[in-house]
Amino acid sequence: MDNTQVIPTLLLTPRQTAQILNISERSLATYTARGDFPVVRIGRSVRYDVEVLRQWIQDHTERKSENLPK
Repeated sequence: MDNTQVIPTLLLTPRQTAQILNISERSLATYTARGDFPVVRIGRSVRYDVEVLRQWIQDHTERKSENLPK
């Protein structure tokens, strides 16, 4: 029996975040500098919270029904 626990990743590196969002690391850095993406700083390292990114994506998802005239 294997007692190995799988620990979920809570914080992503800039490279991982850019890959997940399918953008370049340079674009991610630009968006981050503008304050578009909240970050977690650990010393000089920058990390991105998985749940915050999920919420950001949800908040910025356009829904066609919202854009239709009433």
